[in-house]
Amino acid sequence: MPPRRAVTGRSQEPRQRFVEELRLLRAQKGDSLRQLGDVLGWDWSLFGKMEAGQTLGSPEVAQALDQHYGTKDLLLTLWELAAGDPKQFKERYRRYMTLEAEALSLWHFGVSVLPGTLQTDGYAHVVLAASGTKGEELQRQVEARMGRREVLMGDDAPPFRTILSEAVLRTSLEDAEQWRTQLENLAEAAERPNLTLHVLPHGSEPHGLVSTDVMFLRLLDGRTVAYTENAHRGELIEETSSVERLQRAYDAVRDLALSPAESRKFVMRMLEEVPCERST
Repeated sequence: MPPRRAVTGRSQEPRQRFVEELRLLRAQKGDSLRQLGDVLGWDWSLFGKMEAGQTLGSPEVAQALDQHYGTKDLLLTLWELAAGDPKQFKERYRRYMTLEAEALSLWHFGVSVLPGTLQTDGYAHVVLAASGTKGEELQRQVEARMGRREVLMGDDAPPFRTILSEAVLRTSLEDAEQWRTQLENLAEAAERPNLTLHVLPHGSEPHGLVSTDVMFLRLLDGRTVAYTENAHRGELIEETSSVERLQRAYDAVRDLALSPAESRKFVMRMLEEVPCERST
C-alpha cells in the first residue's frame, strides 16, 4: 500500500507547519506585522522572525495569536510540537552556539551541572554519557564542549558571571581524582579577572529559576537573549519581555547568593572534602 499523503498539502514538519499557519492566518485576517504588534503588545519584528522561522517565540505569544485569530489552541499545539522536536532543539542549540561565540558578556545560572565553558573533559564525558550519548558521538561532543572553553580565555575574553546552586558542587563524580581536577579548574577560573563566581547555598529562599538552567548573552547589537535548558529540552528566547522576566528572576537569585569572595572559599572547602587517593 503506498504511503498516505497529507490531504492539506501543508508541511508535516512541526516548525515549518507552525510558520505556514502563522503566515496564512495573518494573510486571511489582513493584518500587517506592525498592526499585529500594536494589537498584541509585542514588538512587530518578533512576528516577522516567527514567520521567517528564525524563532518560535514563546507559548504566551502563540496563545495570544490563537485568541487574536480565534483558532482555539491550534497555534499553541503547533508551538509545543515544534519546541519538542529533537531536530529543532539541535537547530536552536546551533544558533545559540553562534551567538555565544560572539557575545559581549555572559550571565549564567546552573541548577545541577556546571556550564560547558567551565567543564573539564572528564566531567563533560560523565555528564554527556549520563544523557545517553555513546561511542564516537560522545567523543565528538566532549571535544566540542572543550572547544567552548576558549570563549572565556584570552586577553579579549568577555565578562562571564555564573551563579551555581550548591547542588552543582555537591553532585560529585564517582572518580575522586576527576572530581578534584574539576573543582581545581573551577577554583582557578574564579581567579580570572573576567569571571565572577557565586554559589547559591542550600536553604536559600524559593526563586523563579528553581528548575531552570539559563544563560544570558549580551549581543553586539545591544540586545540580550536567553537560553534556558532542563533535562528534556532547551529554548533560545529572544522576545524582549520574556528575556526581561528571566533577568528579573536572575537578579533575585544573585541577591540570595554568596559573594564572589565567599564563593571562592566555598569551592576551596569542597576541594578539601575530596578524598585523597591512597598511595600503594
